Parts: sequence; C-alpha cells; structure tokens
Amino acid sequence: MRSRLAARSTRLVLAAAAVTALAATTACGPEDPAENGAAAPTAASSSPAGDGKGEAPAGDSASGGSTSASGSKSSGGSGDQGESSTGDKSGYGQSCGTNDLDFTVTWEAQPISHYLITAKAKSGITCYLDVNTPSVSFGSGADGVASPVGQGGEDPIKLSGSSVAYAGINVKTTEGEGGKQFEHVIIATTEEDPDPAQVELPDAPTVDKPIVTNWSTKRDEVIPRVI
Repeated sequence: MRSRLAARSTRLVLAAAAVTALAATTACGPEDPAENGAAAPTAASSSPAGDGKGEAPAGDSASGGSTSASGSKSSGGSGDQGESSTGDKSGYGQSCGTNDLDFTVTWEAQPISHYLITAKAKSGITCYLDVNTPSVSFGSGADGVASPVGQGGEDPIKLSGSSVAYAGINVKTTEGEGGKQFEHVIIATTEEDPDPAQVELPDAPTVDKPIVTNWSTKRDEVIPRVI
C-alpha cells in the first residue's frame, strides 16, 4: 500500500514539474510585436522636411510664416513695397528734395525785370519746402552763387498736385559791363543737396553778383530788390 502511494506521489511531482517547465518555456518564447507595441519605432520614423517629397511638418502650415516653393514669404508690408516701386510718396510728409520737384524759369519784365522760378511737385509726390530759401548758382565758381535777400517766405510750403512755390532771381545787381553770360541756372532745395537741377534759361543773361528771394506761394512777394 505504501509503495503505491509513493509511486503516485512521484508521478504527481513529475507532472507538476512538467507543467512548470512548460509555463516557463511559454513565458520566455518570442514576443508578438502586435501585442507588445514593437511596431511603434516604425511609425515614428516619418519622412523629415526636405526629404525630396516636398512635405513640411504639419506645424509649419499653422505658423503663418512658412516659405512657399517660390521662396516668397507673405508679410503685411507688401503694400508699402508696391507704393515705393511706383514712386508714389503721397502723404509721407517728407521734406522736398530737388529730385522731387520740377522747375521752370521765366523772364518777368514788370514791375522790375527778374527771373521767376516756379517749383512744382512731381506726379504722385507730396512734400514740404522746409528750407525757406532755394540754393541758386550760375556756373561752378563762388562768384556765381546767388545771395539770399530775405524777401517773401512761408515756412514750410506744402507742394502737391497743382500747388506751386515761387522764388525770384536778379542776375545782375552791379552797374557797368562786368559779369559773365550763362545759359543755365543751377537750383537746389538746400545747399547740401547732392543732386541739384540744371534749368535752361529763356535767354543768356549777363550774371554779376546775383540775388535770390525766399520761396513763396505769392508771385508779388518774390520780386528781388537790392536792399
């Protein structure tokens, strides 16, 4: 009786050991990628920007600052660039440079003979004559520079559209035959202007110690008189 019990106990122990070994073998077997998430590295390796597919990261399209295939970038300043490319400076409130203006010079016989400068803003430009007296000269010599006489004057004068400003020149304030003849006069809004205008005169007057008035919107205020 005891030998049967012993043999049965031995068989139970061996069976338990076999079950344990089988469980251990199953636990240490190959992992199923679908069950433990092994496929995750493959999903993370998406194509980066610039891989030749023309796809940018999804976040760039929402940033508002992405660069298009042409290299252009949208910005709020594109309208300003368009205005500058057309030369439209309307409303800028800038000082008039010589190249912002068109000049004409005419001969006025009455009440005292003199030359009249008329300045007008070029199309699309609004500017201000901040310096009250134009820079006027004949030739390149110092003796051809017109001296200001302080007559007339409004500061500043706004030029835009059809509005104009005037200045008067007396080319010869001396007696006698002295002086040199000139066919052009050099005009600038300031003495420091790097691009003065050369305007043809209606004739070729003899110039000697010339004088010039201030700018004014009234023609009768720019008749140059020796004071």
